[in-house]
Amino acid sequence: MEFKKTAIAGVYLITPKIWKDARGYFFECYKEDEFKENGIPHHFVQDNQSCSSYGVVRGLHSQQGASAQAKLVRVIQGKVLDVAVDIRQGSPTYGQHVSAELDGETGTMLFIPRGFLHGFSVLSPQAIFTYKCDNFYCKEAELRVKLDDPLLGIDWKIPAGQRIISELDASGISFAKVVGYRT
Repeated sequence: MEFKKTAIAGVYLITPKIWKDARGYFFECYKEDEFKENGIPHHFVQDNQSCSSYGVVRGLHSQQGASAQAKLVRVIQGKVLDVAVDIRQGSPTYGQHVSAELDGETGTMLFIPRGFLHGFSVLSPQAIFTYKCDNFYCKEAELRVKLDDPLLGIDWKIPAGQRIISELDASGISFAKVVGYRT
């Protein structure tokens, strides 16, 4: 696997080595010792998967306090724009975001440490999205921020009139009300 640091410390793009032949393909999408060797010592305890249509935008979400989560995200089928927003208190990149297109063809993954908002938009007709978490989900610890908040300036690559957003996500708070994640 190839591990590339992004513009925000702690966030990595990870591209697996894919072996292809007449039968199809094979790749290792996660190998704990290799992740540890590359500065990602997390132990994952929960896997999640979603299937969404073009225009769906999910996010921006974070788990706070003792329920904070690091995530390893990837696309099994289709293509998404994945976004991570730094909300680590005192971070020099607080309020900044990293975005990356992830797709089922390349298998590229994004590692997002604790202390980030996370979301994605579906750019293909359909996408199957999966992610590993290093902590269990806790409804009471959830933070939701409006995905179109002008303070963040995220280009979701989906025109505003074509975005499909849940009522819960649409009811998120403004970024100005976010108090940074405390380590």
